[in-house]
Amino acid sequence: MSHSVPNDLSFFAEMSDVKPLSQTDKVALTNKTTETLAQRLKREALIAEVEKDDNGLTIDKVEPIDPYDFIEYKQDGVQHGVYKNLRLGKYQIDVTFNMTQMKFDDARLGLYKTIKDCHEQGIRTLLVQHGMGLNSKPFPAFLKSYVNQWLRQIDIVIAFHTALKQHGGLTSVYVLIKKHPDQKLINRERNRRVG
Repeated sequence: MSHSVPNDLSFFAEMSDVKPLSQTDKVALTNKTTETLAQRLKREALIAEVEKDDNGLTIDKVEPIDPYDFIEYKQDGVQHGVYKNLRLGKYQIDVTFNMTQMKFDDARLGLYKTIKDCHEQGIRTLLVQHGMGLNSKPFPAFLKSYVNQWLRQIDIVIAFHTALKQHGGLTSVYVLIKKHPDQKLINRERNRRVG
């Protein structure tokens, strides 16, 4: 039994209620001014991912240090007295950032964001708690080794030193941040609010 295949155009011509689409060269745009919760969360996650990749803190190779090692660093130009006061814990600790229970990526992003936020707010000294990492994997002092490397990569960190015993000792580090260019204005605003 043979079936004949109808011509496409003749097939549609037989349908009386089918009309051809109108031809237009304009694109209809919908203007959505409100985003859904899912869209907002997706956008925020993307921004966080970009920040994570954009902060310049390396994740590949790190020079392992011993859990009992002191970590220290001072940029050229930092006065000896300023660094000595940092080492001796003489500066007021304005912010403490505890990364001991964080996942690696969260610790990396959190450290960078905390230091950046402190700089923007005119905060000069903070305490970073990284832990000793005696049993950390893949090697002891894993996070401490990365903190030692990361702090050197953040250009607004001008010095850091292992904290005194009362501030965590070998599990923590004092961090001194460069003065913000608008520091005079920030100080004026602080004094105005206090006075």
